[in-house]
Amino acid sequence: MIVQKVIALLIMVIPAAIAMFGIKLIRDAFFYSISSTTGFLWAKLILGILCFVIPVLFIAGFILHHDRKKNRVQPRFMVPEPDEDE
Repeated sequence: MIVQKVIALLIMVIPAAIAMFGIKLIRDAFFYSISSTTGFLWAKLILGILCFVIPVLFIAGFILHHDRKKNRVQPRFMVPEPDEDE
């Protein structure tokens, strides 16, 4: 049981660390563009947005999947069951 909790914690911590790195890249792109005359760092901004959005979506999906298994979500978020009439 402890190993499962450690694995679940790692599943949550690793994407959170990547998202924090994405925030750092976004911040750096804005501050370097203000402080220098080289122009805006579009590649750094886009990479930062991707490094932020993808892990946040992963964490949200993980939480939604976990809550669906425990029946803690609203009915609109439940997966519809297939009809057995056919």
